[in-house]
Parts: sequence; structure tokens; C-alpha cells
Amino acid sequence: MRKQPLLILCICFILGIIVRDYWAVDLKTAYIIFVSSSLTLISFFSTSIPILKLRTYFICLFFFTLGLLLHSIYSKNTILPQLNQKEELIFKVDKKLNSNERNRRYEILIYNENSELKSVLSVPRSLPEFDFRHYYQAELFINRVQHPKNDYQFDYAKYLNRKGIYFQSYLPGSYRIAERKYVGWNDYIRQKRMDVLQRIDRTAISAKSREFLKGIILADRTEMDRETVSDFTKTGLVHILAISGSHIVIIFGIFFWLLVKIFPVGFRKYAIICSLILIWIFAVFIGYGNSVVRSCIMISVYFIYVLLQRKPDLLHSMALAAFIILLADTHQIFDVGFQLSFLAVFGIYWLNQPILKYFPKQDNFFKRILFNTFSISLAAQISTLPAVLYYFHQFSMISILANLIIIPLSEFIIVFSLFMTLVIGFGFNSSLLSVVYDSFIKLVLQLIHWFSTFDRFLLQNVPMSLAEVAIMCAGIYFLRFLIKEFDLRNMLRVAFIILIYFGLHIGLTLYEQRQNEVMIHHHFREKYFSVKETEHITFWIRKDADIVKVKKYIIDPYLTSKRAKEFDLKILPAGTTTINYGGKQYFIVE
Repeated sequence: MRKQPLLILCICFILGIIVRDYWAVDLKTAYIIFVSSSLTLISFFSTSIPILKLRTYFICLFFFTLGLLLHSIYSKNTILPQLNQKEELIFKVDKKLNSNERNRRYEILIYNENSELKSVLSVPRSLPEFDFRHYYQAELFINRVQHPKNDYQFDYAKYLNRKGIYFQSYLPGSYRIAERKYVGWNDYIRQKRMDVLQRIDRTAISAKSREFLKGIILADRTEMDRETVSDFTKTGLVHILAISGSHIVIIFGIFFWLLVKIFPVGFRKYAIICSLILIWIFAVFIGYGNSVVRSCIMISVYFIYVLLQRKPDLLHSMALAAFIILLADTHQIFDVGFQLSFLAVFGIYWLNQPILKYFPKQDNFFKRILFNTFSISLAAQISTLPAVLYYFHQFSMISILANLIIIPLSEFIIVFSLFMTLVIGFGFNSSLLSVVYDSFIKLVLQLIHWFSTFDRFLLQNVPMSLAEVAIMCAGIYFLRFLIKEFDLRNMLRVAFIILIYFGLHIGLTLYEQRQNEVMIHHHFREKYFSVKETEHITFWIRKDADIVKVKKYIIDPYLTSKRAKEFDLKILPAGTTTINYGGKQYFIVE
């Protein structure tokens, strides 16, 4: 507690949020628990009896109950209006989402009588793109977002509910439009960002390079094609597309370098302050995403320490960033990006220096860049591995090599992309510059695609339970001591954790493999039938079913949850509505 008080209190705060999320506590009860904790803490501080240890415990309890109370407030039940399946509604665009082959998707704010509600809207690509300057009126097909009927499937409804979205809608065709008399500050900035995105679309740069440029600088991956996203996912390079710590550090470095050249020698602190202001302006302009805000807070806290002439502390910066984000919205703790972002930073703090000691002496700039890149990448990948396996159930062994080659290029890529965005954003259009940028990014994308072709290094459908995640995290914690001092004691610690992990993994796998099960799988209006007999699963699907989507949303998640690898597909005869199996009749609706 004395060394890292802020981090420990942040962990207590997070535990309170998690307990409230899994243990239904009404708001009144949460207030009573919090007030009781606060009064107890005040009484311990008002007494002169030396009970420091108890004070420490009750400070932790106070932050635990604070997390519980705030999450109860943010999770209070919302009274939703009764809507018909088809309604004439007025709405405005709140955010643009990832598109697919057929539709563009938006988060919209619907004005319904005296209330406002959020919805995910799908719009055919044949219609013009919506913007933030107008109100729209149209007849929408609207319905509540439904939770999945199979527990192994991703709960999209829960994910949207955490963002305050309970409806999804579809605009089939015509609509009316009216210009907004007053556009709020947020929407004004969003529209300016959209204007820059549209200017990029009008350049002579190829489609893939344009989408890469929009993603790496303006945090817009809504139109990126599936192949490019798949390439980055398979090679473990998605973090390059997500605006995160490395981007903010590089952009801060550019601003600081330029301002140092402008300000006199004695005004360095003003260069730091102006650089911090500029990265926050950049964060607001691109939509202040979670990873961007976290990075900006951490770098701001770090340089505030520098300005105050105090020794910077990465864990203090990380804990303070988490506090600020979670105080604004406690649901952020359940965001995968939030978790991966903080795990990566903690991994770099915990493992980077021990790993770096095994490299030769860094006596020149090239060696420092090469060795630090590899150690930081390796540390971040090790620390995020449990979460990656738990959420995505896949990991690419080729990612270590891909990161080693691509990350040293990322600084130049980010600087060049930022320069291109500024040039295009301010209305300058250089054909030569566009050709050079396009050619360079094409080479980078081709290299990443080449790495993604090594399918044998991609581990897929890796089963992972929370218990296994906890054991892996314990192993990563003790790994630091083994790397620092390779002795028998530390080896036995890590070996013991590895033994426990594989014992649990094999036990859970054997248990699932012995289970037989007949299942009806639901995916929107479609139903699919499967029979699990020990380790083998047979799926029955319709002849015209989209095999790619069935495998992605039904087969792969089910195989992972049942820790099975063998399966085969059978085609249902045309017109089949029921299946008789094991003396029971199962209804399959086409």
C-alpha cells in the first residue's frame, strides 16, 4: 500500500464494479453500503488510537463500495418506450459504425415524443452517406436487441446495453432530411472529421491505402475490407491500426520536436505544455476513444511529474488513467480494448527490462531501436495472451516475427500518414505525394498479407476458461522473477503453475469430451441442428446456408466451448422442418 497506493485503490474500485455487475444490488442498497463504509472510515480517521492497518483496510473497503455504488448508478434500469415494429421516427447520427457488404451502420439518437433513445441503424449502401449536420425522418423497422439463445455465443445485446443501446433498426429506402439549426460542439467536431475522411476518399490513393490511412490516423476502420482486417488479425498487428500509446507518443514527439525549434532554450516546459494540449485536441478530433484517452492521460501525468520535477511513475499514471475513465463510465472495465490496453502497458512495465537484459549491449541507435522494439513487443504479447485467448480463442505464432519487422517501420508509417492527413485535410492535393504514399503502404500491406499466409502458425478455437486465465496471469507474474534470476526456486514456481494449468486444461477437456449433447443452434431467424457424440460433432445445415457465416457464428464458437476439434457437415433435404433423433422430434424452421 505504501509503494503503490493508487494502484491498489484502483484495483479495489474495479473489484467493486465487477462484484456489482455479477451480484444484483439495487441502488438503495448500494447507497446504504457506501454510506456505512464512509462513516466507518471517518470514525477510524477521527480516533487517536494507532490502528493504521485497519485504516488501510477500510480505505480499500471505501473504494470497493465506491465502485459498487457508481456501477449501480450507471446500471440502473432504463424505462424503454413501447414501439411498433414499423414506425415513422426522427433521428440524428451519433456515430458511424463498421459497415458490411450490403449496409452502412450507424449509432443514432431517436427523438420519440418526450424521450430520446439510442439505436443501431443499418442503411443500404445504395443510399447517400449520412452526416452530423442534418436531422432525418424515415419509416424504420425497429426492434429490441435480443440476447442469444445459446450461451456460447457472443452476447451482442449485453454489449450494446452497456452503451445505453437497446434497439436496432433498418431503413429500407426513402427518407426526409432537414438541416439542423444548432449543431453541438461534439457533432461539429465529428462532422469536421467526417469531412476530412471524405476528402481522403476523393484522392487518387487506392482503396486499401485510403482505408489504412483513415484507420491509422483518424481511427476510422468502418469501411476497411475484410481481407485487410483478417491479415492484421492473423499477424497480431491490429494494435497498429488502433490509435494507442505508440501513436500518441510518436505524435507528441513530433509536436514537441517542432515546438522546441520554435521556443527559446529556456522555455522547454512551455513546449511540453503546448504539446500536451495538442495531443488532447487530436484526441478530441478523432473521437476520444478509450485507448486514446488512456494514452493521453498517462502521457499527461508522466510529463506533469517531469514539470513538477518529480520522478515519473508508470503504475501511478496507469492507475490514474483507469480511475478517470471508470469514473466517467464504469462499463468501460468490460470493454475488451480497455482491458488489452492496460494489460499491454502493465506487461511492458513488468517484463520489458528483464527481457532487455538478455540482449547484447545497446551501444548505438540501431541496436536500441531493434532490441527495444523486440522486448516491448514480446512483453506486451505475453501480458495480453490470456485475454486474447479468452476473448478471441486464437493466437498467431508468426506475430512475434511480424511485430519485430513491422513495428520499427510503424514510426515512419505514422509520421508519413499524419503528414498526408494534414495535407489532405487542409485542401492540398499533390498527385506525386499520393503516388509515393500509396506505393509505400501497398508494400507494407503486401508484407503483412504475406505473413498472414502462414496458417500453420495460427492457433484457432483455443478453449479458455476464467480459471485458466487466472492461472496464466499468475504464471506471467512469476515469469518476471525467473527471467531476472534463472535459478531453481524460480524455475520450480513457474513449472508448478504450468503443471496446474495443464492439469486443469486436460481435466476440463476430458470432461467436455465425455459429454453427449443434442443442440438446436439459433442465429437470427435461422436454426441449425447438431449432435455431439464424445469428441465428434455433426452439424445439419440447409443447402443454401452461408457456410462462412455458419462456421464463424455457430460452428467455431460451439467447438471452442465444447473443446472439440472434429466435426462434419450434413445437408438437410429440401423442405425439412423436423428431425427425429434419439426418440425425440426437433423442429427446424427454414
